[in-house]
Amino acid sequence: MTSVLASGVIAILISVLAGPRFVNLLRKYNVGQRIRTEGPEGHQVKSGTPTMGGLLIIIATVVPYMVFSSYGARSLAVLGVMVGCGAIGFADDYLSVIRKRSLGLKGRYKILAQALIAAGVCIVANHEGISTRIFVPILDVHVNLGVGWYALVFLIIVGASNAVNLTDGLDGLAAGTSTIAMLAFTSMCVIGFQVGQRALSMPGLDDRVGGPGLFDLQRQTSETLDLAILAAALLGACVGFLWFNSYPAEVFMGDTGSLALGGALAGFAIFTKTELLLPLIGGIFVVEAASVIIQVISFRRFGRRVFLMAPIHHHFEMKAWSETKIMFRFLIIASIFASIAFVLYYVRFNQYA
Repeated sequence: MTSVLASGVIAILISVLAGPRFVNLLRKYNVGQRIRTEGPEGHQVKSGTPTMGGLLIIIATVVPYMVFSSYGARSLAVLGVMVGCGAIGFADDYLSVIRKRSLGLKGRYKILAQALIAAGVCIVANHEGISTRIFVPILDVHVNLGVGWYALVFLIIVGASNAVNLTDGLDGLAAGTSTIAMLAFTSMCVIGFQVGQRALSMPGLDDRVGGPGLFDLQRQTSETLDLAILAAALLGACVGFLWFNSYPAEVFMGDTGSLALGGALAGFAIFTKTELLLPLIGGIFVVEAASVIIQVISFRRFGRRVFLMAPIHHHFEMKAWSETKIMFRFLIIASIFASIAFVLYYVRFNQYA
């Protein structure tokens, strides 16, 4: 457990200590955010604020993971999803900067790249023997999706990464809500590791299990610890990034950060078998994405707007709520969602496998 705590602390230190030089480097090369004209007028003053801060989050996550983990296949797969989605976001941010406009990588190329990442995840999951069944909390039943589970993997990766991207519209909002979500995943992985440790320490286990069964239990416990280390590192990286991203933001994470965070959340949900808990763990992300979908459908079908502006955080801005008021209230809601998800996991943790 020391390695989990150390991973989080080191990630915070890397973010906070390297942050000032990193922000100055972005300013030096004029890596500034382009603000869309159709957004709230008050956001225009943020134009030119350094972006691509997600690189700092990724670096602060990777370093402690590389130091403390055993490089299990599952945690490496989650890391790969994070870095892969971050690379897509980086390409999008880079094109926006050099073109000096808010539009970067075309949507179809993003989807194609995310599909390739999903394919890689499916290959690793199949190699690792990840079950294609999902546990439905409250109903307490398992549903075997068969090959449909692999389609679900694609939807989770695309949905989570884009939902976090939509949430990244206020200073500290995406980083703050991601911090809460990663705290939930860290806690879940720690519980899984502790259960595995207790099972391995039971007297006479070698006689009752033995052979490949004992090896699988040891390996699964080690894999769960690696996932906890990675989750703690990402949690710490987000906390450290908030030092510079809180209102008024000195740096934005950009698509580099938002897509990376969304990819990481998707990866953890897939490899911890908590696919149906993800909408609660990332409750605010779901609300943000849903608000955009509702707005588009309502306007195209009925010619009316449900919200003053979408995503929904802009709706509250238009109602004269301050950024900090919106952010803190959204963080409270995110905490409630994540707490419910954690309780649902805790009472039936042995079923999420």
